[in-house]
Amino acid sequence: MISRRSMLGVSAAALAAPVLGRFLPFQASAAAAPDTFTLRVVNDSGAGAAYAYVTGTSPDDRIVVLKPDGTPYYPPSPAEQTPLEDCAIPLQGSGTELTVPRMSGARVYIATEEKLEFFVNPGPALVAPSFLDENDANYQKNWSFCEFTFNDTQLYANISYVDFVSIPLGLYLTTSSSGEQTVAGLPAGAIDVIAGELAKQQDAEWGQLVHGDGPVRVVSPHYREDLFTDYLAGYIDEAWQKYTGETLTVDTQRPELGKVNGKVGGDGKLTFDGAESFGKPVTADVFSCDTGPFQIKEGDSDVRKAIVPRLAAALNRTTLRDNPNQPHGEDPNNFYQNSATNHYARIVHQNLPDNRGYAFPYDDVAPEGVDFSGAVIAGDPEVLTVTVSAMHTQRR
Repeated sequence: MISRRSMLGVSAAALAAPVLGRFLPFQASAAAAPDTFTLRVVNDSGAGAAYAYVTGTSPDDRIVVLKPDGTPYYPPSPAEQTPLEDCAIPLQGSGTELTVPRMSGARVYIATEEKLEFFVNPGPALVAPSFLDENDANYQKNWSFCEFTFNDTQLYANISYVDFVSIPLGLYLTTSSSGEQTVAGLPAGAIDVIAGELAKQQDAEWGQLVHGDGPVRVVSPHYREDLFTDYLAGYIDEAWQKYTGETLTVDTQRPELGKVNGKVGGDGKLTFDGAESFGKPVTADVFSCDTGPFQIKEGDSDVRKAIVPRLAAALNRTTLRDNPNQPHGEDPNNFYQNSATNHYARIVHQNLPDNRGYAFPYDDVAPEGVDFSGAVIAGDPEVLTVTVSAMHTQRR
């Protein structure tokens, strides 16, 4: 198994963006991956102007940004923060193509109407646009991104709504011999539907996740912990109470680790096979998947690293209380059915035509043979097409 953390985490510090974990089975090709693949960006946004930016980390651990002609650019370390050289790639509706070399922790940023502003810090370190800082020059602009890592084994690319929803993107991968893969992504105008549905929620201030005029984006509840302090407390209490008397079985989905059984003991901790213990999480731990008992630290066992995604996913989907056999028996029809749940993830998935995409960091946790992830992966990639759809379908 590979992980989104290992595939994309190389860039976390350089891009100043949180990258959490995901797990995806993959049969590696016997042959090495090609040296390059073709990135094709199709602009169906209907915007007056649209631009792409390709950023990542080179195999020799340098920041790399592709110029409009496809030439790799390695920004030098400045004495102080300086603007990045203009690397905006103008997009044509029929498709703009670039040859992409090996790079990890990479992103394809898409912006409509206005160019984005990137900066370089001493190091060098790339300062990416912020979707949270209202003082950031890019905050009120329309932009989104997809992620990829391309190494000597494979190309892995995914659409993510872990941080926010904005411009709809779709992925289509062609290969030399292993077939075609598609992730539809959100349809045109989905942000308006999602923002409207969140505004209807009466059990918390979900509407405050909608940012900017238009709107510009809808952010994950992870970034507004102040609105959801004890939001899931009742549900978490019920789940913890259930497993004081019943056994929770978690399949690590790794043959060498197998299944582990857990119960909540007198100390209030959910303990598996007398070894790995988890204190009761709070709402912020669930939405982030990376704090409190779900924080994965250096030296943690492989068993713990396997349990964390499955517990966090079941709590986000509010299925842990009712399904003691995780993640087997998980049925998408049962996700988000509790009145208090991750409504952001619920509404995002309602608008995904193929139900595939990350609405929280471990959104790919699933029974064997089921794929909820918004990823394409191949050892023999040829062309990765990113389709940019209209952000809004009605004039604003």
